[in-house]
Amino acid sequence: MQEITLKGMKKDYRSNEAYKTLRTNIEFSGADNKVIVFTSCTPNEGKSTVSISLAASLAEAGKKVLFIDADLRKSVLAGRHKVNGAIKGLSHFLAGQAEVSDIMYKTQEADMVVMFAGVVPPNPAELLGQKRFESLISSARKVYDYIIIDASPLGSVIDSAIIAKQCDAAVLVIAANTISHKFAKVVKEQLEKSECPILGVVLNKVDMKQNKYYGKYYGKYYGKYGEK
Repeated sequence: MQEITLKGMKKDYRSNEAYKTLRTNIEFSGADNKVIVFTSCTPNEGKSTVSISLAASLAEAGKKVLFIDADLRKSVLAGRHKVNGAIKGLSHFLAGQAEVSDIMYKTQEADMVVMFAGVVPPNPAELLGQKRFESLISSARKVYDYIIIDASPLGSVIDSAIIAKQCDAAVLVIAANTISHKFAKVVKEQLEKSECPILGVVLNKVDMKQNKYYGKYYGKYYGKYGEK
């Protein structure tokens, strides 16, 4: 298994506390919630940052974690973390061009393994709907305590709903003052069609200078979405 160093994983105190809170809520959501998909309504809401930071936080707590970048259409992780050299990822595996061992990367977190998205395929939804992806998740369940999956925005493409069918739970990441309630409700309903339970919402990118209430809660709120 190859080794990489993820850049920019160190967070300030407030962010660290926010991710610890999110981690605690995930852990107390139930032991059966091992495979969790993160999605958003639109691009640039911060789901990739939130999901990989949660994965790192779980690993810091001693959990064995596999992070899968399943945003096959527009992944940002490899570029953001400045991973050098040719990277084989999930798309290579799903297309039969690589084995699992070829796409697993150790990180500086001892218990965290990362799987990058790989090259952009012409048929992401079809690849994710194949048995090969289902088998990958099934095998990973036997090895890891948590599998955190970063998926494409559900408000743009259907990929997240396809992935959710293989998951135990889902989390929506919504950027503050960006998405309308009506649009968020449409995305929530789309995700529900996959019959994957929605654990809640991470409200991201809150301007704490403008909002003292959210500042008290470290800028990220994790709770039930859509409850009466």
